[in-house]
Amino acid sequence: MIQLTENAVSKVKNFATQSTDYQGKDFRIYVEGGGCSGFSYGFTFDEQKEGDEINQAGEIRVLIDPQSAKYLEGSKIDYIEDMRGAGFVIENPNTKGSCGCGSSVSF
Repeated sequence: MIQLTENAVSKVKNFATQSTDYQGKDFRIYVEGGGCSGFSYGFTFDEQKEGDEINQAGEIRVLIDPQSAKYLEGSKIDYIEDMRGAGFVIENPNTKGSCGCGSSVSF
């Protein structure tokens, strides 16, 4: 199970209204190979696939594929906007480390 903060839910809802390609689709969070520490997080709008874990965060349905679910279990997703930039930030208790740029993690 994962959690989304109110800021994250609000931003996902905002993004969902910005493109007709996103309408009728759910918010997907995933982990993929890549980055200097080995893995990176991804976010997209997608349709539910067989085997997806479904998390409800307010009005948002969050989809997670079975492979990513084991890496994301217990994570908290926030959306931060500050003078360094803006983006989703994942507080993940399963990571063993991250790179200096903050965009990839190791498990």
